[in-house]
Amino acid sequence: MIGGIGALQFKPAIDGAEAASPGLLQGGVGTQASESVGGSFAEALSQAATKTVNTLQNAEQMSIQALKGDADTRQVVDAVMSAQQALQTTIAIRDKVVSAYLEISRMNI
Repeated sequence: MIGGIGALQFKPAIDGAEAASPGLLQGGVGTQASESVGGSFAEALSQAATKTVNTLQNAEQMSIQALKGDADTRQVVDAVMSAQQALQTTIAIRDKVVSAYLEISRMNI
């Protein structure tokens, strides 16, 4: 039969976890932010937007080359599928940003 759950029963598990990975239970994993590791959120968003625009332009250029007969069908399909995925990701991010903005605007100050 299972006995009552108490703090004493979890003590060996906690001690074992602490011994296996020191600093884990104190929030030692991924809690230190550093500028040298990564840039700001604005930079990341800007880079993602730039990559999306480049992907869409590449798909457009590939489609034009296909109309001229200079591109293979497989290349066009790959470019258009990449553009579609990039556009869907951008739309999802936009929806989340708008949702967050609306949530913040509803907060009482």
